[in-house]
Amino acid sequence: MHEQSLMNDLMRKILSVSLNHRNARVVGLNVKLGALAHISPEHFMEHFRDAAAGTVAEGAQVNIEVGTDTTDPQAQDIWIESVELEDLSEDSSGHGNR
Repeated sequence: MHEQSLMNDLMRKILSVSLNHRNARVVGLNVKLGALAHISPEHFMEHFRDAAAGTVAEGAQVNIEVGTDTTDPQAQDIWIESVELEDLSEDSSGHGNR
């Protein structure tokens, strides 16, 4: 259940970034799992796929880095290092309603 609350928090952050950029589709993520986060990259991906289904983050390429420093203050955390959004500039060509 702890993993589910972490994933919900992560998804809120990801969707907020998308919303701040005209609801752009999320195409990539760089995520870091702290050394003491107690979740494997594979298990993280299972949770992410479930949480992202039906959202702008569905199908995003996720790169996961696993920390090794158990003394890092963030060793128990999972955090987003970057979010890559689809370039919407092509959609603003003025070919809308006439």
